[in-house]
Amino acid sequence: MISWLFISLVITILLTPGPTNTLLASSGIESGVKKSIKLIPAEAMGYFIAISLWGILINSVAASYPILPPVLKLISASYILYLAIKLWKTSTVNANLAQPLITAKALFCATLLNPKALLFASAVFPISTWSNASHYFAHMGIFLALITPIALFWVLIGSILVSNRISWLNQKNLKRTASCVLISFSIPLSYSAILSL
Repeated sequence: MISWLFISLVITILLTPGPTNTLLASSGIESGVKKSIKLIPAEAMGYFIAISLWGILINSVAASYPILPPVLKLISASYILYLAIKLWKTSTVNANLAQPLITAKALFCATLLNPKALLFASAVFPISTWSNASHYFAHMGIFLALITPIALFWVLIGSILVSNRISWLNQKNLKRTASCVLISFSIPLSYSAILSL
């Protein structure tokens, strides 16, 4: 019922640097791992609400406009490619992770407005998720289960980056690796969208 492609895409996109992950890494730098763990439920709730709302909206409009899901999937694949190029280009630019104290409310709002939510709802979650309750709960359950270890990873990255303990674990290598992985996922996503048109 749940494909490895779904799981792989979720992991890859959640690992990609973005507003939520930057805030988690910032919190890891600023507050340490123990205090930052308390932020993870805010991320999960933000994604849960945003993805569900986008999915319901897409499903309600898709009956009248059947071309909408493949077009959104193609736009999502283009967004993934854009992210990949942006990550590669900015891999040598130092990010400013030293921001004011990160609150659960700030992380929730950043996640709620994160464009990745539309990407997940339109291209990663299967179309059947939005019309079948058992598919919805199964896929959303897996998604929410994957958030915790990945959010913890970003918090740990922040705490490691601030200490400079591991030389190869640096911003350049992380961004370029993420860029290559994103490109490898944007190609089959684009192909699938084009076949659906």
